Amino acid sequence: MSQQQISLPAKLINGGIAGIVGVTCVFPIDLAKTRLQNQRRGQQVYKSMMDCLVKTVRSEGYFGMYRGAAVNLTLVTPEKAIKLAANDFFRHHLAKDGKGLTVFKEMLAGCGAGMCQVIVTTPMEMLKIQLQDAGRLAVQQQKPVMMTPTKLVATNAVLSRSYNSGMVISAPRAVSATQIAKELLQTQGIQGLYKGLGATLMRDVPFSIVYFPLFANLNRLGKPSPEASSPFYWAFLSGCAAGSTAAVAVNPCDVVKTRLQSLNKGASEETYSGVVDCVSKIMQKEGPSAFLKGASCRALVIAPLFGIVQVMYFVGVGEYILDNSPLLYSKKNK
Repeated sequence: MSQQQISLPAKLINGGIAGIVGVTCVFPIDLAKTRLQNQRRGQQVYKSMMDCLVKTVRSEGYFGMYRGAAVNLTLVTPEKAIKLAANDFFRHHLAKDGKGLTVFKEMLAGCGAGMCQVIVTTPMEMLKIQLQDAGRLAVQQQKPVMMTPTKLVATNAVLSRSYNSGMVISAPRAVSATQIAKELLQTQGIQGLYKGLGATLMRDVPFSIVYFPLFANLNRLGKPSPEASSPFYWAFLSGCAAGSTAAVAVNPCDVVKTRLQSLNKGASEETYSGVVDCVSKIMQKEGPSAFLKGASCRALVIAPLFGIVQVMYFVGVGEYILDNSPLLYSKKNK
């Protein structure tokens, strides 16, 4: 890999655009994944991904499927940009004399990328999960209880356990990510936004270790020659295959992360003091199969998301924008 092949701004643009396009396409499936993962045995509100999406549309409307999308779209640009650009950066510096990387070095580059991205990923996931899971908690706790208007307003406080109050809620009151973030910062400080950091590292680092080497080797199979690029459809399929494989492989870690980052709990839903406590309680009360909750949804989310990412890289949107930027063009001609 030559020095000319590394353009960090272009990689950041590619990753950001790919993240926005991908998240917009697959966010409803990601919402279903979060709600399915947070369900406890004997308290199932949704039977499957499709059942979750249908019930969400009925109770919360079409845009209910995009609850929490705003924070994800805002932060997915830096998150994907950091992840993909960091991997390219580490691969570039681990390569010697233009020779290909060993699998170990590819895994090492992926590890570095995964560790870098959690700076943005953890707060993003923290806020997104609260917004995504609100509808599940509202449906689970629906009970006809008479309440005065004063009490009804009081139960809608940010991060309150309003969904445990037993009132009838056809569509949960919208609480913004900004409100949640402010409440967390006021009550817990910056560490409140980084609740579940350990579990996020447990998920994202192994994911990157699996994804990036697997994609690189699958994509290499589609190259007509060592110097040529693989066709765009091959890059897309390689991204989908590598993404879905890595997603399923780390799904147990994703379940633990989702549980730890869920601040509001339903009736009789247990709380966890940390990763070990969470894993232990899930094993005791729900069995090993609980760690595979939402695995199919997660694979359906990640596969097209990373397929789109690789197509963006193939097309070179970032490079095109930078090459045709009026500011850069004027600098070149001075």
